[in-house]
Amino acid sequence: MKFVDSASIRVEAGKGGSGCLGFRREKYIPDGGPDGGDGGDGGHVYFRGQEGLNTLSEFRFNRLFRAKNGQPGSGQNKRGKSAEHLTVEIPLGTKVYDLETDELIGEMTEHDQIMLVAKGGFHGLGNARFKSSINRAPRKTTPGSLGEMREIGLEMSVMADIGLLGMPNAGKSSLIRQISSARPKVADYPFTTLHPSLGVVSYFDDHIVMADIPGLIEDASEGVGLGFEFLKHLSRTKALLHVLDVFPADDSDPVQNYTVIERELAKYDQDLANKPRLLAINKMDLLPKEDRQSVADEIIKKTGYKGQVFYISALNGLGCKDLVAGLFELVNSNDNK
Repeated sequence: MKFVDSASIRVEAGKGGSGCLGFRREKYIPDGGPDGGDGGDGGHVYFRGQEGLNTLSEFRFNRLFRAKNGQPGSGQNKRGKSAEHLTVEIPLGTKVYDLETDELIGEMTEHDQIMLVAKGGFHGLGNARFKSSINRAPRKTTPGSLGEMREIGLEMSVMADIGLLGMPNAGKSSLIRQISSARPKVADYPFTTLHPSLGVVSYFDDHIVMADIPGLIEDASEGVGLGFEFLKHLSRTKALLHVLDVFPADDSDPVQNYTVIERELAKYDQDLANKPRLLAINKMDLLPKEDRQSVADEIIKKTGYKGQVFYISALNGLGCKDLVAGLFELVNSNDNK
């Protein structure tokens, strides 16, 4: 499944340092010549590809990246120090656009690939640069030039192996927090998830990408709520994980919730409805241990589900290790088909 994650940021390269107006002031040399040094160059802004990054989420909060200015020149022909360049790490698979011109600046395809996105200003010249046989005491200097400033659009494509399926507030965001490094917003009300959240789930030396996208509601196949976008994304995953809340916050019936979702999948696309999946019954920690199996068996019987079932708590991790193992087995088995 390919998700498009996007962000817009502003990058500002550093200004070049101004040239110095100076003259030698040494004992016994009353009319010393010009000795004003040049300024330093402003810092560039670079992007660097980083294979360890999986989303552009951090750019939703930090949207300004500014390189430092070059230092001004000084007397005795001392040049100002050039500023260090600013390097911003972005995920592989990210396309970089100039939002003002719609120009594609480039695409980050390799780890440690470097892309210049804003060039620092050129240093100003000190008055020593303007000395000539005609003008031995020039008072001319130049300021450093401004660095480039650009509004940058980032667009990243990520392949997701597992799509999370379930009603709003079924516990999908809590689950992805529990078993991956993703940190989606979690709260006790529907549609907390408004943007795809991607989590990388590790199992020994293997990795899969799990996608938590807005929850499904009745008539989603007709475009109600966030339905079309949700179902379109789900249709591109390798497999599905259906998260069923055994104690829905709205006191709805878990069996009815399961039926609604299955019906919406079939109405939208039969291939999607036939996609391989697992079922995770969530919030099992709220049941006494002796009642868990009988309650789960009753739900499964009424739903008619025939696949593999995991009993979990996304909040405290109950059953999540077994679920992760099952997810990897599911993805790997479908990769080999």
